[in-house]
Amino acid sequence: MESYTWGYIHKNPKQTKRLLGVNYEQLEQLIALGKQINQKNREEIEKTKIRINQPGSGTHPKLSQEEQIVLMLVYLRHNISFQLLGLIFQVSESTAHNIFTYWQKLLAEELPPSLLEQVKKCQEEESLLEHLTDYELIVDSAEQAIERPSDYQEQKQYYSGKQKRHTRKSQFIILPKAEDIIDVVIGKPGPMSDIKICRQTLNKFKTKQTFSGDKAYIGESQITTPYKKPRKGKLTENQIQENKVLSSNRIFVEHLIRVIKIFKVVQERFRLHKNRYKSVLLTVCGLVRLRIGSLILEIIESAKSGEIIDVKMSHSFMPKLDLVTSNTD
Repeated sequence: MESYTWGYIHKNPKQTKRLLGVNYEQLEQLIALGKQINQKNREEIEKTKIRINQPGSGTHPKLSQEEQIVLMLVYLRHNISFQLLGLIFQVSESTAHNIFTYWQKLLAEELPPSLLEQVKKCQEEESLLEHLTDYELIVDSAEQAIERPSDYQEQKQYYSGKQKRHTRKSQFIILPKAEDIIDVVIGKPGPMSDIKICRQTLNKFKTKQTFSGDKAYIGESQITTPYKKPRKGKLTENQIQENKVLSSNRIFVEHLIRVIKIFKVVQERFRLHKNRYKSVLLTVCGLVRLRIGSLILEIIESAKSGEIIDVKMSHSFMPKLDLVTSNTD
């Protein structure tokens, strides 16, 4: 029996983006990729099994693969409880949790959360890093509330005096105009300074790579930052104008962080186990790249039967580089 949510999406494809965070076409691509990964995963598991019963015997899942992927996206987009998620899809709370966990981990391994991660699979990292030096990348961080750790020392480590709660911090380095996520660092303790996180990241880039940041990054030579008002003094008119230009260029990183927080599992207090934090947020970053069009999934169909035979992954930034990867390789 088809779930109401899946049926509603079919009848109202224009509502898909509001419900799931990606549009209908991207959902179809994601489902095709998910099915392909799942099939490959099942084949690997089957090789290790010692079977008594024939393949295909036993209890069949209540939800189709399409519905299971939609369930996972609903959780990421709306951050509702698994009890409510189970009611929506007419399965038990534990089944909803197991379905989400399975597909989230599966897609986290395949959806590259950043351009650097995607290029690693294609062995074109050195060429990309050289191309990036033509751009002034934008860097910024965002904090998210987490459940209060039970261990006292861990509480001290994650308590952010600025936010007045326990938080984790993530750093995003993006292209100008938020065309893509170049690099992402997930799950640092909230009190850790932005500039310290950034300095731990700079070794990924060329020494001549330039960045743009806010006042939190003052003191790092590779990062252009706004002029800080001197104590008991004033900024000159030129400094004020330069700050405005810098702010107008940097605003795009705020826009991209807002898009990431459309998935409420990132915006609201993180309720899953702390060991899942990095994996879940990297999955969201991969979905955001798909949403903004920087990560491209192409479905390859058979000319004779029309069946999906492959899903290819590519990127829109550098067509000259061979960044196309096949999921079947």
